[in-house]
Amino acid sequence: MEEDLFQLRQLPVVKFRRTGESARSEDDTASGEHEIQIEGVRAGLEAVELDDGAAVPKEFANPTDDTFMVEDAVEAIGFGKFQWKLSVLTGLAWMADAMEMMILSILAPQLHCEWRLPSWQVALLTSVVFVGMMSSSTLWGNISDQYGRKTGLKISVLWTLYYGILSAFAPVYSWILVLRGLVGFGIGGVPQSVTLYAEFLPMKARAKCILLIEVFWAIGTVFEVVLAVFVMPSLGWRWLLILSAVPLLLFAVLCFWLPESARYDVLSGNQEKAIATLKRIATENGAPMPLGKLIISRQEDRGKMRDLFTPHFRWTTLLLWFIWFSNAFSYYGLVLLTTELFQAGDVCSISSRKKAVEAKCSLACEYLSEEDYMDLLWTTLSEFPGVLVTLWIIDRLGRKKTMALCFVVFSFCSLLLFICVGRNMLTLLLFIARAFISGGFQAAYVYTPEVYPTATRALGLGTCSGMARVGALITPFIAQVMLESSVYLTLAVYSGCCLLAALASCFLPIETKGRGLQESSHREWGQEMVGRGAHGTGVARSNSGSQE
Repeated sequence: MEEDLFQLRQLPVVKFRRTGESARSEDDTASGEHEIQIEGVRAGLEAVELDDGAAVPKEFANPTDDTFMVEDAVEAIGFGKFQWKLSVLTGLAWMADAMEMMILSILAPQLHCEWRLPSWQVALLTSVVFVGMMSSSTLWGNISDQYGRKTGLKISVLWTLYYGILSAFAPVYSWILVLRGLVGFGIGGVPQSVTLYAEFLPMKARAKCILLIEVFWAIGTVFEVVLAVFVMPSLGWRWLLILSAVPLLLFAVLCFWLPESARYDVLSGNQEKAIATLKRIATENGAPMPLGKLIISRQEDRGKMRDLFTPHFRWTTLLLWFIWFSNAFSYYGLVLLTTELFQAGDVCSISSRKKAVEAKCSLACEYLSEEDYMDLLWTTLSEFPGVLVTLWIIDRLGRKKTMALCFVVFSFCSLLLFICVGRNMLTLLLFIARAFISGGFQAAYVYTPEVYPTATRALGLGTCSGMARVGALITPFIAQVMLESSVYLTLAVYSGCCLLAALASCFLPIETKGRGLQESSHREWGQEMVGRGAHGTGVARSNSGSQE
């Protein structure tokens, strides 16, 4: 007992106070209402100033409280070996998703010629994938909120892997149409990997880590183009579909290592499992667990659509839906436009070719050349600087301004395509446009899991992903069908949509930069930990064992 008391005397008693925040009144101090006097232990509090939004130093993460929340544990354990493993695993899911998306721009012109498909059937082949993704995104989000992030992710990956390989054996157009639609249905669940990933990241590392995961998306798109360069001339599109499923196979094998989200377990009342997960992470990272008892959050109904339209989140949800729609509409539109523009040479060539029947028929069936593949590779490489630019500005400008800037730059580059530029300038403009629209997409993936509480986080991301698929569903008919009628109208549609999305980003009511993830939907947004002691009394939380 004396040894324990001696150790207790050595603990620093620290009071955290926000910069610019008034100290407690003398009456409060005199009453001793919030302090515990222990004989032999220094009663004075050493004041430590924290800037607004700053995280609490790890050594003070939980010095004297007898309770802690998952957010406290994640912050105290920090970023380490476990998060590095999780980053690679989540990255594999993103790489697989990117390859399945990139293959659409390669497969379409090939089947256009091989099966003599009219342009509307080529567009439908692309759109059916997005129909599957749109119809399933909300479902996968609901499954992840109801039955766990890991459960929803495993089922969706195995589904995608099975139908992805099966589609390589499609004998006729109708078969591949149905099978690629089922592939799209499975891909709709892949974004839930971001939900699981974000819930294991400490606040300071969250934006950077989610953005760096997007590097795997860029690797996936580049790898798909390189794979097509070697596989298409010799083995054909069927082998390309099979080999493109390799990252999914790796993820399917390794995903059994994944733990369930501790935030989800606490919210669903499974306290012991959450503690076991946190101890596992602490052991792998070589960091101590916080002292005390884990608080069980109020158990809430999870995955309810109505929670996205409460007064606090109504405008956020509607604006995010349009932002995600515009991101996917413009991103995938640009991917499809790239192959069309490279085949034609430039914008003016498409505009003039549509006037000549012979030229139009020639363009209607034209295989991608080696030069087309190389130019496609160069524009695909723009994903990497897109990640770096977004990484540099997102914690400086904030999430909202970053998305707005990306949309504005894309819109400007789209308008410059109205000018009859040469192939080199065309490649440069497409490079810049793709870098920034992919950056806007990445910023949306950072912002969305941060703005929703744990009870609706997966559903919120799922519905946003569903709206993105609506945009991706429509875009082939703009980038491939409308393009034949008017290239200038096509570019104007994409430019105008992104300008509106930039405005929507500015009107979002909540900025999440420097904020912890919200645990409960019963709190005002921002009441969760932004650092310990956010409530201004010097004591981080009541020891009553309740969040409320």
